Formats: sequence, structure tokens, C-alpha cells
Amino acid sequence: MPAEATIDTGNTAWLLVSTALVLLMTPGLALFYGGLNRNKGVLNMMMMSFSAIGLVSILWIAYGFTVAFGADVNGFWGDLSQYLGTKTFIDELWLATDENPSGIGIPTYVVLAFQMMFAIITVALISGAISDRAKFAGWLVFAFGWATLVYFPVAHMIWGGGYIATTIGALDFAGGTAVHINAGAAALGLALVLGRRVGWPRDKFKPHNVPMVALGAGLLWFGWFGFNAGSELTADSTTAIAFVNTQVATAAGLLGWIVVEWIRDGKPTMVGASSGVVAGLVAITPACAFITPWAAVLLGLAAGAVCALAVGLKYLLRIDDSLDVFGVHFFGGWIGSLWIGLFGTSAVSSLVANEGLVYGGGLTQLGKQALGSGIVTVYSFGVAVVLGLLIEKTIGFRAKTDAELDGIDVAEHAESAYDYTTSTSGGGGGGAFALAGISTPAPPAAAPAKVEEPVAEKVAG
Repeated sequence: MPAEATIDTGNTAWLLVSTALVLLMTPGLALFYGGLNRNKGVLNMMMMSFSAIGLVSILWIAYGFTVAFGADVNGFWGDLSQYLGTKTFIDELWLATDENPSGIGIPTYVVLAFQMMFAIITVALISGAISDRAKFAGWLVFAFGWATLVYFPVAHMIWGGGYIATTIGALDFAGGTAVHINAGAAALGLALVLGRRVGWPRDKFKPHNVPMVALGAGLLWFGWFGFNAGSELTADSTTAIAFVNTQVATAAGLLGWIVVEWIRDGKPTMVGASSGVVAGLVAITPACAFITPWAAVLLGLAAGAVCALAVGLKYLLRIDDSLDVFGVHFFGGWIGSLWIGLFGTSAVSSLVANEGLVYGGGLTQLGKQALGSGIVTVYSFGVAVVLGLLIEKTIGFRAKTDAELDGIDVAEHAESAYDYTTSTSGGGGGGAFALAGISTPAPPAAAPAKVEEPVAEKVAG
């Protein structure tokens, strides 16, 4: 670090805000996944996201950051001693040398916190593939193993000076390969290991709360500006193009998905619109700083349409990817990664060493993108399958059938998201107040309460 290096307070403030935005994405994901799930498994689904915040935060500060962003050792792993959790580097700055050659930078702890949020949500994304049927203890062990063996080294290979970035030359600005392809491949592996839910695909597993799905998608959209634009670390023209591309690609993804629904099913849906938002966000993530806005619009439309069709593959292949992690994040991530090879241009970013195919650059960058994404796909899938099988054969990963049928929330957490029972003090309408824990007064003796079918029976019907 140059002796004259100083803190850039503007860049530091922007990255702190971006860090908070990316953290918000995981509770947003919990709402999105929770709403898509059945009501008797919504808490377990949300707990898998919230537990990722707790577990991965500690792993990241202990050794994850130094594995991912320590000086390269072998193309796969960073220097374990550089940022080990027992060390302090309070005065060390992360120098943005490309933009600030004078030595103005950001405290390393801020970069550590920002990248911590990426690690958290990547692990949480996987959980959507195994809803309603996984033991919570099994999930925690898997999250620990997968983060350590897969996410941390993959982040190093792509962002920390490792093999995929330096040797292959594949580009990934904010996580299309490191986050979405990585999580999508692992989700497919776990879905295969745990098998299908009881009754799937014969029974309908419809979302239990569509407004919750839309709220989760909205929070993801909001937080994603920190995810993509924040990945520049500094506040400059690249930040601006990443911000704009994130917005227009996501908007196009929404439209692309509902157009497919409209043609295929005759009606556009709120769940489809929310899923299109996520598909657009996923696809623009790797390419947001490498393409022009018009290419971002095309990318969003393509991702929304393709992902809307891809989610149907699980019925064809008979693989129960419960909440379509593979169909949206894996396919969306691949589309976004390849888009760099098609539409990436040095006119937007000097990091694009080879012009995309559309700009006359040939297949060079497209091949690099495919190779980098392919390596992550195979590695993540393979490790997820092995980890899943080891957990299943030892402590058990798949919940018992009775627990799955009665409700994974009660079996794993001894609680329910919704209380449909009437108040013990008597009276109709108690179920509505029970959600808020309010007891309702008994009706006057002269006007006895009308006996009705219990609310729980109505819902079950």
C-alpha cells in the first residue's frame, strides 16, 4: 500500500450502502421463497435463508474472505494467512487502483462486509430446491460444507485472481457464474439426492401467499442495485451503466415471462411477473457492466422467456426442484454469462479484452464464458451431490414422511406460521385475532355464536 494512501469517503459510503442493500436481499429471498411454498412449510423455508445469514457470516469472517480474496496460491485458493479471522487490518485500504491510481481507497473491512453478503445469499438460494422435505440440521451441515468447499474457492477463481479469471479470461461482473450458476447447479444436485416430495407431481403445490411472493421480489429488485452497481466498489461511470442495465433488464425480464405465460396459458400471473423479475435480475448480473442498455433489454427479454419455459423441465425430467432454482438461476446465469460473449464491448468496459460476437470479435470471449461457467457447473454439482449423500447416510438429510405430510414447520421448529384455531374465550372470528395473539370476548348470552365449520377445515377444503 502506498504511504500516501487515503480513504475515499464517497466510495466508502456508497459501498456501505450497497452492503446493506445486498443484505436486505436475503430476507427478501426468504419472503419470495416463503410465499411460493405451502403454508405448512413456510417457516422452515424462511429459516433456511435466515440461518444462512448467521452461519455464513461467521465462516466468512473466520476464513472465507481470505480463501476468496487472499493473494492467489494455486489458482483455486487464496492465501489463508492474509485475512484470517484472528488478524486485524484496521488501517489497511482496498485500493481502487484502476480508477484511483493516486492511492485513494476503501477500508478493507468494508469490502469484506460487502462480499460477505454475496456469500450469504448464494448459500440461501440453494434451499429453494429442497423445500418441504429437508431436516434443518442436515441443511446447516450442507451449508457449512458447500460454502467452504465450493463458494469460497469459486469466488477466488472468478474474483480473487484465480484460474477462471486470470488463465481462462472469463468475465463475471457481479455473480452470474459465482452466485447463480453455482447455486443452481448445487440445487439440482440436492434435488436429486433428496428425491421428490410426497405426492409430487401428482398433487398441486401452489404458492400459499402470492402477495408475499411479490413483496419478496420487490425487495430483491431494490437490493440488487447494491448487488450489481455496488460491485464496481467505486462510484463512477461503470457504476452508472451497471445501475441502468439492472433496471431495464429486470423490467424486460418481467415482460418476457408474462408474455410466455399469456401465450401458453392464456393469462399472465403475479407469480409469473415476480419470477420474471428474478430471471431478469439473475441474467443481467454477470453482464451489467459489459454491455449497452439496448443489449440489456434484449437480455432481459430472452432470460424471462427462456426461464419461463425452463421451469417446466422439472416435470419432463421428473426432478423435484421445488421452487425452480435450477430453472431460473442456473439458466438465467448461463444466459447472462454467454451474453458477454455475444454483446460485450470495450466501448462500455476496458475489461472486455475480446469484443463480443455481435461486434465482430468472433467466438473467443463466448468460448471463455462457456468454459468458465462449465467448470463451475460441474464442480458445484459434483460437490453438492457428494455432500448431500454423506449427510443423508450419516445424520440424515431427508425428513421422515410423517413430518413431511403433517408439516415440516412443526416437525423441525415446533411452530406454525398461521394459527387458525379459535380463541379459548369463545366466539366466532377468533381465528382472525389469533394471528395477532388477541383474545376475543365471549358473545352475549342472549345471542349465542353461530356454529360454523372450523376455519382450518375451510382452508384444508
